[in-house]
Amino acid sequence: MDADTALRPPRPVALLLPGQGSQYPHMARGLYGQVPAFTEPFEEVLGLLGPPGEEVLADWLAERPAVDIDHVSRAQPLIFAVDYALARMLTAWGLRPAAFVGHSAGEAVAAVLAGVLSLPDAVRLLAERVELIADAPPGGMLAVAATPAQLAPYLTAEVVVGAVNGPQQVLLAGPDPQLEQVAQRLRAADLVCMRARATSGFHSPSLADCCRRALPGFAGVRLSPPAVPLYSGRVGGELDPGSACDPLFWAMQPAEPVLFAPALDALLSRGPHLLVEAGPGQGLTALARRHREVACGRSAAVPLLGTRARQPEADRLDVLRAVRALVEEGHPVRPLGLDELAPAAARG
Repeated sequence: MDADTALRPPRPVALLLPGQGSQYPHMARGLYGQVPAFTEPFEEVLGLLGPPGEEVLADWLAERPAVDIDHVSRAQPLIFAVDYALARMLTAWGLRPAAFVGHSAGEAVAAVLAGVLSLPDAVRLLAERVELIADAPPGGMLAVAATPAQLAPYLTAEVVVGAVNGPQQVLLAGPDPQLEQVAQRLRAADLVCMRARATSGFHSPSLADCCRRALPGFAGVRLSPPAVPLYSGRVGGELDPGSACDPLFWAMQPAEPVLFAPALDALLSRGPHLLVEAGPGQGLTALARRHREVACGRSAAVPLLGTRARQPEADRLDVLRAVRALVEEGHPVRPLGLDELAPAAARG
């Protein structure tokens, strides 16, 4: 810790919670069964799913899963479980997040952590949503290195801007074959684009019907204003109490665009933060590091996990590196149950 760091108070921590597209095989598996603070909340989520949760767990552990991880029936529950378990692990170790930033499916996890709805309600609604989305038209998402304005001539009624992640980092979304037709037009115009890891047109009109059919599931669900600030990709800023308590807001969230870049702008306009990506991959960390407030050093971003499946020890070392950054910042985080599992060299 340098002298400047020692003199200033620790920057508040905002947890970044990623969604669809962040998944990869065996993500976080090195923590499961080894770190109780991760294992218990992870099993709690899958347990609330009932028998389908057992199937999700079996495929997550299998070398050759029966259902591919990119399918909505695997990606959505696993992303939710990993995000939730990582966040709960950090809080069990003493971290007190000052804010949550949800991206796509990660916003539902952020809502639970911020006290908007209970975990049992969120998992039940997740299961219902997965079943409805599985019946939606096949489609996907397309990452494009361009601004929304540059992409306007290529959009159609079906293919729309599904996410704004940065100044020139946009995801288009929609059904196939229309999405692929747009991709061909973009490539012909020398615009760089690549299919994202999604088998449905998330955050596009192709999911609107199934989202409307999810609305009755909110009957009897208690929704509350956030107890901790929640920066929403749906609104592109801090979630207001009215939206937080509106069932239609949450039911339609998977069909509406994700405004991650404006949400991050809103958070960092409040002052410096230490951003911790509590989920699989490092996609949100990469986006955050390009933000002007992080690039200049006033804020910082660190991931908890790697970007792909590796040896189990790698997950634990990644988490320890993030914990070290939190401790050096001045946050009283004690990784109980993890230190003894890591090689002595990593503990320094």
